[in-house]
Amino acid sequence: MTPPEDLADWLRLMQTPGVGALTARQLLSAFGPPSLIFQTSHAALTRVVSAAVASALLADPDRETQDLIARTLQWAAQPGQSCITLDDPAYPQSLLDITDPPPLLYALGNAALLGAPRRLAMVGARTPTAQGERDAQAFAQAFSEAGVTIVSGFALGIDAAAHRGALAATGEHAGSTIAVLGTGCDRVYPPRHKELAHLVADRGLLLSEFALGTAPAKGNFPRRNRLISGLSRGVLVVEAATHSGSLITARLAGEQGREVFAMPGSIHNPLAHGCHRLIREGAKLVETAQDVLEEFAWDARPAAKTTTADASPAAEAPPECDTECDILRTLGYDIRSFDDLSARTGWPADRLGARLLELELEGQVARLPGGRFQRIARA
Repeated sequence: MTPPEDLADWLRLMQTPGVGALTARQLLSAFGPPSLIFQTSHAALTRVVSAAVASALLADPDRETQDLIARTLQWAAQPGQSCITLDDPAYPQSLLDITDPPPLLYALGNAALLGAPRRLAMVGARTPTAQGERDAQAFAQAFSEAGVTIVSGFALGIDAAAHRGALAATGEHAGSTIAVLGTGCDRVYPPRHKELAHLVADRGLLLSEFALGTAPAKGNFPRRNRLISGLSRGVLVVEAATHSGSLITARLAGEQGREVFAMPGSIHNPLAHGCHRLIREGAKLVETAQDVLEEFAWDARPAAKTTTADASPAAEAPPECDTECDILRTLGYDIRSFDDLSARTGWPADRLGARLLELELEGQVARLPGGRFQRIARA
């Protein structure tokens, strides 16, 4: 663990105006640890950075930076909370292998998971179909029960389902989950994931490269994606549209030498198009958790033989469905019978029939022979 006095220098370096992750690594490579960087002459520093950045490095930190450093040192002194620097033995080797490892990581929870031998990323749509969400949770639970740590981005939809599936795993070989954040570790985003954040921190790990107090910003999440793939042996995409951010994670995985897996879906489902594109480009098609376990020669327990038709008991519970969007989401892009929809939504037959007729007249649902229904994909 980095001593507090050294950590203060790392925090000061990363909060210096004009110093980002790339500049920090260049300075560290040229001059050694932060304590030595701050003892380097202005002339020597300008061989690596601009004169303005060199001056900022040699200036005393402002009050705001001093307060952040003090608050972070206090935060890192608490049990289960730590800052992991690039030269710390606890820094994950898998991130050292990527082209742009963050100089500093903030960890809340079980940091030992960063060294877990089996790590798999699962990513996908923020607004998945009900089936996609069930598949993500069931697969994550199966992987976890085979001793695999699930890595994801803590977003709505597939990410959250993957974290929950991993946390639901039981047995002596159960793994856990790492949630890579696009905010500071002391922020919960999205806010509705407050309870999930507590569960992950208690039984898994919340991880971020962003300073405490960092609010969600659009540019943070693509940067987070390189850590999701970088921490993992491979990335499984469950549902993704053609321009989904999940495809960025898959691309980064390929560039980092990680395996890319994709789950196929209905040709009528726009959220399957991104996965189909990945498969055409060489991603491995996944129908069962066993497909991934065998690819890495990871021992599979019986629970790992989950297929897309399977789900955990919790995932099979019929959700309460009170809105049009819930009906469409429950329907997904699969062909479903009226009875199946009634069971999944919990709606009485007369109410469900009336709403399906309205959706049919609106052109959002097609009625098929045999009392079956299918959602109509819109361009």
